[in-house]
Amino acid sequence: MRHDNDNDNRLRLNTTVLRQLYKYGRNYSGSFILLFLVMLAYAGLDAALPLLSRTAIDRFAVDREATGILWFALVCAFFALGRGVTVRFMIAVSGHIYTGLGYDIRRDSFNHLQRLSFSFFDRHAVGWLMARLTSDTQELSRTFAWGLADLIDGAGKIIMITVIMLIIDPLLALIVLAVVPPLALIVAVYQAVTLRLYRRVRRANSEVTGAFNEGVGGARTTKTLVREEAALDEFSQRTRHLRELSVQAARKSALYFPMVLLLGTLGSALVLWVGGSGVVAGDVTYGTLVAFIAYATSFFRPLEDIARRFPQLQNAQASAERIFSVLDTEPEIRDDSAIVSLGGADGLPQFDGAVEFADISFAYIADEPVLHDFSLSVAAGETVALVGETGVGKTTVINLLCRFYHPDRGSILVNGIDYRRLPLAWWRRQLGIVLQDPHLYSGTIGDNIRYGRLTATDQEVEAAAQLAGSHEFIMECRGGYDFQVSENGANLSAGQKQLIALARVVLAAPKILILDEATSAVDTETEAMIQRGLNNVAAGRTSFIIAHRLSTIRQADRIVLLGREGIVEQGSHRELIRKRGAYYRLYTSQFIEEQENALLRN
Repeated sequence: MRHDNDNDNRLRLNTTVLRQLYKYGRNYSGSFILLFLVMLAYAGLDAALPLLSRTAIDRFAVDREATGILWFALVCAFFALGRGVTVRFMIAVSGHIYTGLGYDIRRDSFNHLQRLSFSFFDRHAVGWLMARLTSDTQELSRTFAWGLADLIDGAGKIIMITVIMLIIDPLLALIVLAVVPPLALIVAVYQAVTLRLYRRVRRANSEVTGAFNEGVGGARTTKTLVREEAALDEFSQRTRHLRELSVQAARKSALYFPMVLLLGTLGSALVLWVGGSGVVAGDVTYGTLVAFIAYATSFFRPLEDIARRFPQLQNAQASAERIFSVLDTEPEIRDDSAIVSLGGADGLPQFDGAVEFADISFAYIADEPVLHDFSLSVAAGETVALVGETGVGKTTVINLLCRFYHPDRGSILVNGIDYRRLPLAWWRRQLGIVLQDPHLYSGTIGDNIRYGRLTATDQEVEAAAQLAGSHEFIMECRGGYDFQVSENGANLSAGQKQLIALARVVLAAPKILILDEATSAVDTETEAMIQRGLNNVAAGRTSFIIAHRLSTIRQADRIVLLGREGIVEQGSHRELIRKRGAYYRLYTSQFIEEQENALLRN
């Protein structure tokens, strides 16, 4: 299974990612403009402070002139108030962008995941996806909002300070600016080194997230097999790898920031040396020297802030690449460009439940075919049971029928038309699927049944449960249909989960019913209860049943025995028993085994 597709050799700024971020940023263009203006105002107020210090020293301290000192104090108070107001707006606007951008990306990512094909989830681990929807999205939105505010503030201060210094004293200004070229060289080298590291950190983080997910989901298996120590060792290896990469990245950052700080201190020292000589010679005032020292420090402080932000920017780019690698994935199963209508109401096809598999070939992995030239015609209302040993393609037939995958060759025909030319959403609504281990959502039993048709009334939900045979056990639960189901139905038995899933299918009113080992995990009494419900639901519907327990499919209209080379035999239970072929041998051996197990239990 693939976990990541990051390319460590791509070290330059990814312009594709910037364009995709721009699409999201357009939704907050007003907020970005406001943030830009607020941060420029803050930068301007900050850049003006050394000028106030220069005036205070030259006029009030050196010249000992007290005239206007009250107005000067009021101006200083205004500047202090202005800085406080701009900071307040900066926090509010940046917070709005941060939360909104994170919401938009998570919403679009989740929506996109719902549309992706099953083959995508075959290739990617759950933890790989969870890392993108959680930590990667948070890292990107945080850096995009707060990092952008710092960048605007820093760039604004640098420009304003440069202009003011050139106006006050061009020579001292050039001394400060002389440090910029070596600083730019350091930034370029650092980017090439750190981006690779931060991509590796994000990849390792997704592996740790995946390990957490597997550890929680497989906790029962881990405890049953007494693999706690082994699981801990495996998890420790992943977290140790993440720690080592993070430490490497931190060491690179620890080297970069002091170099920037050293250059800034060197610039301030040069200003103090040359400016101090100017004060002694009478060419520079005390206030100007103090202001220039403040400006030299203020000039490099935004660069130092950017230096601290730079690793986060690198990390955010790695996160953005990973998020958009999911959003850029095109669904392999989607509507054909030439959708047709069969003349039904509202332009939707009229469908009676008849399906034909015409010379189907399919392989999950290239050159390892599961089905080869498979053909099967199923009439409307017919119940077809697919049986055979593991790996012969029973579930694959169902996966293709549901359009979880498309055939590599051949066609599945609906009313004589390839189902790829029909609307995907419409086709899925024609199908009702009951799996061996159905998924239930946190919420009430009624909500889980209503998931089959969200607009259903309480009366319709109860009628579906009665038809499926689940009403009786539901009323025995505390609260009845309002009984709270825990995650994936952990507080219900396997049989109860099946009955709820069956009621959900009844409410959806599909034309085709698909049962994949629906009764294999329950006891005999519960199986009989589920079987009665299945018989009620299947009446008048085309049904496909996958079953290993052959005693449960004897009433099927047709039993199709699959082998490695395709269909071995097909016919009713009675016909195949009379034929005394492969099905007969399979059935009798299983019947004998069931009888022996029953004797052992007694």
